[in-house]
Amino acid sequence: MLLTAAPAFSLVNPQVEHQGLPLFSSVPSAQSSSSFLRLSSPSSGVGSAVVFASKGSKNKPLTGVVFEPFEEVKKELNLVPTLPQVSLARQKFSEECEAAINQQINVEYSICYGYHAMFAYFDRDNVALEGFAKFFNELSLRDRGQAEKLMRYQNKRGGRVQLLEISLPLSEFDHGVKGHALHAMEFALSMEKIANARLLHLHRIALRNHDAQLADFVESEFLSMQVEAIKKIAEHVSQLRRVGAGHGVWHFNQMLLREGGIA
Repeated sequence: MLLTAAPAFSLVNPQVEHQGLPLFSSVPSAQSSSSFLRLSSPSSGVGSAVVFASKGSKNKPLTGVVFEPFEEVKKELNLVPTLPQVSLARQKFSEECEAAINQQINVEYSICYGYHAMFAYFDRDNVALEGFAKFFNELSLRDRGQAEKLMRYQNKRGGRVQLLEISLPLSEFDHGVKGHALHAMEFALSMEKIANARLLHLHRIALRNHDAQLADFVESEFLSMQVEAIKKIAEHVSQLRRVGAGHGVWHFNQMLLREGGIA
């Protein structure tokens, strides 16, 4: 069976009456030695089409037809980099989005560094609040994981990770009025709100650059978790304000030892 030019490939009247044939059917032609494939609506046959394929000996093979790729594909092929130091995966990823991700990586590492300093403070022998130390260490590991998640995403999109300078965190959290436990928890709440504000900024940059994938990544992987963390730490601040700086802090410390973290 040979595919020929126009006489061998045509569409019949779409209003042809449906004669009980299935959606796809091969039917012999009574007028010639051709066969055709009927595509029709199962109910009324409206919109049906019939494709003919001739097998007659007088028909010649279809020649001179050249299939070319779409113009869009040809343009993309011209954009594929050849230099070994240039990413092959990068597509529709703006430099502004790349820089904003690197800034967010810096934010996550800075907060991780701050939580690690808080862990070290409450783990001291003259402070000895193991529950607080455990809580802040889990938050430190969480933020390091978030930084690494952003680094993997940056590489996935064809960007380049650039680690920026991290400022020194606080190392002392003693407070004459509030006490060290409440002071540290309020500091943690402020850091979580800063992280959330920076994530929202990254999300706005993604929308401004019409990067739907980056916007979805920030929404699905970070924003919901960040809101939950703010709520949890805000509750801890309220409870520590209620118990005061005395014996209630020890009971709160025991609660943090028993419960899981928010990472």
